[in-house]
Amino acid sequence: MNWYSLCVAAALAAPACYGADADRVQAQAHLLDHAEFLCSNCFFGASEHYYCFAADNKILIAYQKTPVLNYTDKSKNYLTPAHPAWTPWSAPGENGAVPISYDDKHIWITRADIKKATSGFWAQLKGAAIWASRGEGKQVRLTRSTMGDIFLNDDRCRAAGAAPTH
Repeated sequence: MNWYSLCVAAALAAPACYGADADRVQAQAHLLDHAEFLCSNCFFGASEHYYCFAADNKILIAYQKTPVLNYTDKSKNYLTPAHPAWTPWSAPGENGAVPISYDDKHIWITRADIKKATSGFWAQLKGAAIWASRGEGKQVRLTRSTMGDIFLNDDRCRAAGAAPTH
């Protein structure tokens, strides 16, 4: 076997080794509850946003950590104009139904909540920033969690956090 055929074989095998999407489960989920721990007066801190979904007769709990730069107002994040992908995910529509894929460690949701600016130089600049950060249409990866006692609006979410995950 020569070096050329070895390199070709390695190049063809590499995507199969690293593209481990086969164990993801595709599902239609409903957002049941949402909780957040906002970082106030932060200089490059992190806010945590927790989500509780119902999918495939399961309750899935996951969180997203977003980098934050703010002061005096915890609802603001001065990093998102420069990097729109750091905007916390929010459910589209009123019923909270979203297509997801999940495995034992993560939940992936397609981001559709970043708005493009309409016209003008600043709008073009912001559009370029959104494109450069890959913030629009990108899948958001949430980390699975068992922390259910933070949800106030749905008892199923609280019970799922107390149940063992094995």
